Amino acid sequence: MSERNRNQLPNNLPQLQNLIKRDPESYTDEFLQQYRHYQSNLQIFIHKPSVYYKNLADLTLFLSQVSHCYPEHLSTYPQDLKELLQRHYTVLDAELRMTFCRALILLRNKDLISPTSLLELFFELFRCQDKILRKTLYNHIVNDIKNVNSKHKNNKLNTALQNFMYTMLRDSNSTAAKMSLDVMIELYKRNIWNDAKTVNVITTACFSKVTKILVASLKFFIGKDEEEEDKSDSDSDSDDDKPTARELVLRQGVNKKTKKRQKQFDKAMKVLQKHKKKKKPLTFNFSALHLIHDPQSFAEKLFKQLESSTERFEVRLMMANLMSRLIGIHQLFLFNYYPFLQRYLQPHQKEVIKILLFAAQASHDLIPSEVLHPLLMTIVNNFVTERNSSEVMAVGLNAVREICIRCPLVMNEDLLRDLVQYKSYREKAVSTAAKSLIQLFRTVNPTLLHKKDRGKPTDFSKEIKVKEYGEVVAPDFVPGAEVLPESSALTENQVEDQQGRETWCITGRVDRPKFGSKRGRLNPHASTTNKEKRKQKPFMMVKQKRQIKAKCKRSFRDKQIALRDSLLKKMRKNK
Repeated sequence: MSERNRNQLPNNLPQLQNLIKRDPESYTDEFLQQYRHYQSNLQIFIHKPSVYYKNLADLTLFLSQVSHCYPEHLSTYPQDLKELLQRHYTVLDAELRMTFCRALILLRNKDLISPTSLLELFFELFRCQDKILRKTLYNHIVNDIKNVNSKHKNNKLNTALQNFMYTMLRDSNSTAAKMSLDVMIELYKRNIWNDAKTVNVITTACFSKVTKILVASLKFFIGKDEEEEDKSDSDSDSDDDKPTARELVLRQGVNKKTKKRQKQFDKAMKVLQKHKKKKKPLTFNFSALHLIHDPQSFAEKLFKQLESSTERFEVRLMMANLMSRLIGIHQLFLFNYYPFLQRYLQPHQKEVIKILLFAAQASHDLIPSEVLHPLLMTIVNNFVTERNSSEVMAVGLNAVREICIRCPLVMNEDLLRDLVQYKSYREKAVSTAAKSLIQLFRTVNPTLLHKKDRGKPTDFSKEIKVKEYGEVVAPDFVPGAEVLPESSALTENQVEDQQGRETWCITGRVDRPKFGSKRGRLNPHASTTNKEKRKQKPFMMVKQKRQIKAKCKRSFRDKQIALRDSLLKKMRKNK
């Protein structure tokens, strides 16, 4: 490099950076010069940390880029930069603070700073009122933890960060607590932190006084994010009023064909194909609910919070949804929950379909019938009456059926026979719902039905046994095993023999029948078939036929070669 260009390097940091990465030893003096400039600018910055210094920002990024080339000179640089940011991040200029964070991310990517201390600092930086910075830190934290756990689980790092994030969820700054919660939820969804400790840390966020944190934790447990994304996608598609593919084809056929319209048609069809999505089946993941350490205490605390909550109705519905799932999955006892739901079981109530769903989810066969029966009667009295519309009556009957599926003992004979009378109702929705109730009790407890509604007696109906409260039927056999043949026992000599298995195999060979079809002929005196006659023929009689078949199976190219050879042979004979 010429002396003139070398003298211009102090003013051209990107070029110097490129040259240092290629040959660090040749540019050590230039690097030390820039390092001294950094230290002098740093002293000026310490006196007024709230001012933006462009030279300091450029030198910080430069040193981070070439730090791996001079580890002996920059051994303390990563730790010093981290402490500098930790000390002054509340008063720093937003652009300079972002520069320091990017420099630390570069150093972390080069593995020049430990992940534990840096990630804890980044969690603290969530308190800054800088949305772009928080998003940058969020992406780095998730990706860094993912990379650390890519080959094997780093339990030491995970435990330290989870303990720190437990304190962050209680932080006075609601924004920092919300971002910490988002990080944990994202890591769980990516199967990085999918352990019980992560889930139980997130359960503490369900009792937060900040609505955003409360809603995020509730959505995590009831799995509502995917449903909202699908709903928002469908809403955006419906609002755009985009034409369908059939409409585009009709327009193209009716209008005059020009090159411009053809291009527009092709472009519109590409857009439709791009936005066309396959309908995915609904998947429900309750693994997080199964990892809760003490679901009974958690449900009791959540119900106490629900009773005294002043949140909007949608948030309280989410809390009730989570409670009902906990009760149904873990078969919990929370008897005060059912009278609480009864207050909202009115046809005119907002979101009454969801409340009926919660009632069904919170039902299981260990709940005493006297606890659940008032809830069932409230549904029957408020919904299954002829003063309501047919849709309301059908919803009520279906809700009764769902509760009875989970807790059959809640139904008594008089109530069931009254509800069954709607099987001949004039509206099809109501009659279908009543018939489904009949079908359920035919398989659960047919004695509650009227004799004409029990159906024809079958072997299955005779074997139905009504379980008492708390009764568990433990089968002592595998269903269907009775049709399997019994295995033959080995003789004593075979058991004593060291090679008993081989002896036994020689013996499943002598005793087994011959291979072949067991069907035989219908008439044993009939003549043999052509297939059997072919097996008895000498080989010379069928040799020619096999050659002909082989010729027929030849490829077109083989036939061409054979024809050419035969023609050449004839020409030679003629000569």
